[in-house]
Formats: sequence, structure tokens, C-alpha cells
Amino acid sequence: MPDHLPTGMAEALRLTRAGRLAEATAAIQRTLGGLPTQAPPADEPTTDRTSEGPDRVVSGGPEPAGLLPSAPTQPWWFSTPKGGRDALELRRWDHIRPGGGGLTPGAGKLAEAMTRIQQTLDRVLPTLAPPTPLSGAGLPQVGPLRTPAPAAPDRTRSELEPGGRFVAGSYTGPAGTRGYKLYVPSGYVGQAVPLIVMLHGCTQTADDCAAGTRLNLLAEKETCLVVYPEQAASANPSRCWNWFETAHQQRGKGEPSLIAGITRQVMASYRVDPCRVYAAGMSAGGAMAAILGAAYSDLYAAVGIHSGLPRGAAHDLRSAWSAMSRGGSDPGRGATSGVQAGVPLIVFHGDRDATVHPRNGEHALAQGAPIPVDGPDQRVTVSRGQVPGGHAYTRSVHRDATGQVVGEHWLVNGAGHAWSGGSPAGSFTDPSGPDASAEMLRFFHEHPKTTPPVSPAN
Repeated sequence: MPDHLPTGMAEALRLTRAGRLAEATAAIQRTLGGLPTQAPPADEPTTDRTSEGPDRVVSGGPEPAGLLPSAPTQPWWFSTPKGGRDALELRRWDHIRPGGGGLTPGAGKLAEAMTRIQQTLDRVLPTLAPPTPLSGAGLPQVGPLRTPAPAAPDRTRSELEPGGRFVAGSYTGPAGTRGYKLYVPSGYVGQAVPLIVMLHGCTQTADDCAAGTRLNLLAEKETCLVVYPEQAASANPSRCWNWFETAHQQRGKGEPSLIAGITRQVMASYRVDPCRVYAAGMSAGGAMAAILGAAYSDLYAAVGIHSGLPRGAAHDLRSAWSAMSRGGSDPGRGATSGVQAGVPLIVFHGDRDATVHPRNGEHALAQGAPIPVDGPDQRVTVSRGQVPGGHAYTRSVHRDATGQVVGEHWLVNGAGHAWSGGSPAGSFTDPSGPDASAEMLRFFHEHPKTTPPVSPAN
């Protein structure tokens, strides 16, 4: 093994963690200098229709000024000198160029390219000098809220089907097609029951999300339906919901319309109480759940957000990274009430979350709960607790002027970017925290709609 490889890769990782992607990419190129190149393979077809054009760019907005090089350069990529797949097979880096202000997507697929870098480095780095700090490390992800997932533990059938049925389905609408998994508890015999729409985080699947949150176990006890929409890899290579694109932040458009379509399809196939339909999500799924609560407040009675972001926190990739790392702007600043009428919210966030800044949880709640202008708010009740042998937490309950609870904020001390109280059978879980799944179901049961929603056209 060449002596310069670990040093070069370490420098690349240092630069990427500092957000200096162009310099990091150039460092990788220098480290692996002399490798022959080959033409990238033809683009694979995609069935996703949530974005237009032959080359899908992860950012839905215009290119940031100053990032494009002044003169066009040739596409560049890495391949293996020996033809082996595990020696940095970084292909299809079409129109991704180092220089000046950073990497630019141009007309190419930046998200897919960076995902390939991640996957390849995760394979190759442990072989350079094991064990080293590089093992398992990777580049920052273009698909926001993506963290390298740990190896998925074995899951038994009882964890996913604790007495009921876990069935697969799909929904097709104008924006495309998405699959889903639906848990039907054994106690369902045709009576009207609640429905919970649970949105997974990046790199996760319906099975992974169900196992980690233990929602199927709770649904079996409480007799409610739980549906898990699944993001398509053709829509986002890391399977993140595209909460940061304006095309997916509106009613009747993009992914919100597909998730709402899945919700209505389940409601048409099973007897669901229309006053007790809820949405929840983790990470990117939590950010999308916040969008659903605003765009479809007539459909969902309440929303749960775990380690997510408020709606409108970003409009492209650059603003997404900023919101994730800093918390974005305060949507409730200067307001005496929620930014706009929405639905009751319950928010969970770890105060050590290094992926999505905890401030995002506060801002998400501010969009639905009253915000005081000056001085302490007498409508907020704060209590503290401790999980035996686990994390301490702070619970803030927000009420409106009539005394009705409109929001809860749970800040879990010492927790990172993980589902609080979750099962190790799923990824991104922290069993040492308060049970977010149980608390969300409790909050949902306390917040049905008072009147059935009118079926809209979209």
C-alpha cells in the first residue's frame, strides 16, 4: 500500500468536514493521481417524475452565483488501474468540477456522484491501514440528513408483525409512484381506527423504520394502522425525502402529493376514522412531516417531528446545509402566535444532535405553538425527567389562549441524531431516551379533529 494514501485521505476528510468540498475532492484526486480514466456509463433510466429534465440536480433552485467555473472543463472521474471494483470506482462524475468556490452540480447528478464516493470510500478506507480513524468514514452527503448507517441487526418476524399483518402496496399519482408498507393490527375487524403515516429518514426503509420505532408493536396494542411510505432511490440516491426543494414543499405537488395520496388510498381501502389521521417522521422524514402538517392540515390532525426541521427551512442544497448546521432563521421571531394556522405538533430532538441542529426543533414548534414577544410565557409549562439508567430530558408543553395544548417539545439531554427510546433492531435509534413513539401516540390520541375533513380535490 502506498504510504501517501492514508495521509492523503485523512487530509481529504479534514477538508470535507470543514465544508471545503472542492479542496477535498482535489486532495482525493491528487492522492490517487495517475489513475487512468474511462468514460462514464450511460445514465440509467428513472421512473420518478417529481422533477423535470433528463439530469436531476439535487437542488431544485437556481445555481448559486459564483460556483460555476469561468471556463468549461472536461468531466472527470476515478477508476481502478487494475479494473477491480473495490479500488475507488468513482464513476459518472459528469459535470462535477473542482475549483474556486466548490463542487458544482452543473447539469450532472451531484447527489448520485457523492453517494458513490461515500459507498466506495466506505469499502476502501478500512483496507488502507486498519484500524485507523478513516475506517467507516466518508464524505459529507449531498442528500441532506444522510449519516452512514450502521450494519442493520437481524430482525425477527415478531418485531415487524407482532400479531398483525405487514403488507406492501404502492400508489401512483401525477408526481410519480411510491411504494409503502402498511401494518394492520390483529384487532382490526372493520371498525373505524386511527391511521399514522410514518416517514423514514435517509438510507432507511419501511422495515428498518418500523423495527427502530417499534410503532407496529404499539399499533398492535392500540389497534391503529401505520403506513410507511418509502422514498425511491431514483428520487434521491440516499432515499432522503426532498424536503429542501421547493418542488416538494407545496400541496398537490411532488412528494407531499404522493404521501397524501398514499394516505387517502389507505383510507379508501380500510375503515379509518378521518378525524384521527396523523403524520410523523424522523430526520428528513420529520422535515417532510412538517410540510404535510402545513400543506394538508385538513387531512392530518396532528404531526410528530423527530430530529427534523421546520417547513420552509431551505429551498435548495446550500440553504439545507445551512439550516441543518445552524438552525436557520427563527420562523416565530416577532410573532405573537404561530406563523400560520397549522396542526398540533409534538417535537423530539437530542441536544447533542450533530446532524440537524437542535434549534430546528424549537423552530418547528414555533410554527404551530404560540410564541411570546417579550418575557416568560405563562402558557408554557416546563418539566424535567430522567429515564432510569438513561437520558434526562426537558418537556415543554405549549397552550393557546384558550388553554388547549397545541404543542410539546422534548429535548433529550446527551442524545444525538437518533430516534429516542427506539429499538436497536433499527438504525439511528437511542434506546436510552424517553419513548418517542409512545409519547407521539399519546399526543395523537389527545388531538383528534373536532370535525371530519372535507375531501379536497388534490
